[in-house]
Amino acid sequence: MLKLFSEPGRFAGRLVGRVAAGAAALALIGAAVPAKAEDTIKIGVLHSLSGTMAISETTLKDTVLFLVDEQNKKGGVLGKKIEAVVVDPASNWPLFAEKARELITKDKVAVVFGCWTSVSRKSVLPVFKELNSILFYPVQYEGEESERNVFYTGAAPNQQAIPAVDYLMSKDGGEVKRWVLAGTDYVYPRTTNKILEAYLKSKGVKDEDIMINYTPFGHSDWQTIVADIKKFGSAGKKTAVVSTINGDANVPFYKELGNQGIKATDIPVVAFSVGEEELAGIDTKPLVGHLAAWNYFQSIDTPENKAFIEKWHEYTKNPKRTTNDPMEATYIGFNAWVAAVEKVKSTDADKVIDALPGIKVPNLTGGTAEVLPNHHITKPVFIGEIEDNGQFDVVWKSKGLVPGDAWSDFLPGSKDLEADWVKLKCGNFNTVTKKCGGA
Repeated sequence: MLKLFSEPGRFAGRLVGRVAAGAAALALIGAAVPAKAEDTIKIGVLHSLSGTMAISETTLKDTVLFLVDEQNKKGGVLGKKIEAVVVDPASNWPLFAEKARELITKDKVAVVFGCWTSVSRKSVLPVFKELNSILFYPVQYEGEESERNVFYTGAAPNQQAIPAVDYLMSKDGGEVKRWVLAGTDYVYPRTTNKILEAYLKSKGVKDEDIMINYTPFGHSDWQTIVADIKKFGSAGKKTAVVSTINGDANVPFYKELGNQGIKATDIPVVAFSVGEEELAGIDTKPLVGHLAAWNYFQSIDTPENKAFIEKWHEYTKNPKRTTNDPMEATYIGFNAWVAAVEKVKSTDADKVIDALPGIKVPNLTGGTAEVLPNHHITKPVFIGEIEDNGQFDVVWKSKGLVPGDAWSDFLPGSKDLEADWVKLKCGNFNTVTKKCGGA
């Protein structure tokens, strides 16, 4: 067609005829074979498939593809099949924003499921706000945020970090008195530890009984740090490590704990970013008894979980593939999005965003997850001990569902803030000044 339009003007009459004929032919082709974009509803998958976070995120990519396959077997959504568009931001935080923009503007996805680290989520936020698209974020995080275009299906601090500390302080948890807050050096561990430090001090813990340490992504030399932890724990008070170490740095960290003979009975470690997937890559025998706090474990015995695991193994053709908490959070988010789309009979972002609060979908632990006006969800809380097979034995669970709190009650700048996108239409409404914007 471009060649036709480049012909000299003296052939204009013939050109018009050829263009008309071409247009008619194209119309017939278009009628016979509808454009793929009209045949399917595209969704974006924005998870690192390479780099330091691939150890955790690759499985979430597989999870979305699995959920798409399951939904398409049911007929898709709105009578159309769902098509997943997968990109690899490669554990490169600025690249997350580039790939998000590409998914929304080039691939025309209706929604994106993605990100793991908070720095990757922070990187893409301006893109989702500018282009008015939807992100489902499936990983535990530090809170202190509620955006109109984001739905947080992982745990807020009051659904993971605070209950874990409460458990360790209790008689069942060993009545811990000294605390090591060890994390990867980025926003999630630093903000979570800021909340935990304030919480511990509100419980009477003194400065000298709190040790805080940060390491870079991919950190591998843990000998000195673990030795420092061992020394800190030798002061005669029961000591525990609260770990917000992320990604593949967990493998050498746990190995070094074993190398230096630190057992769970001596200095228990409770992790917020270590699940079945991460343990699959290491020898767990020296780690038996160490803890993790999540809202789901593969070992939880419910009909819903059993059916999910069975279908997951069938899909992956690998009976050894584990499941984990962020997978369940992805499952909840995906099904909530489908329910909202079917409710409003549209994938229009504004309509779906408005429809999501109040949506209830089953979780995998025998209950129901509800999307709240602050764009977080209700979740049970579980604390599990590592077993020698890489699974977790649940030693504590919350009495009921815990609503996700976007803003911490223990930070001065946050305790007066409320997020409500239904009535207040605001993610940081100040209940004292009665103003939106946190001021």
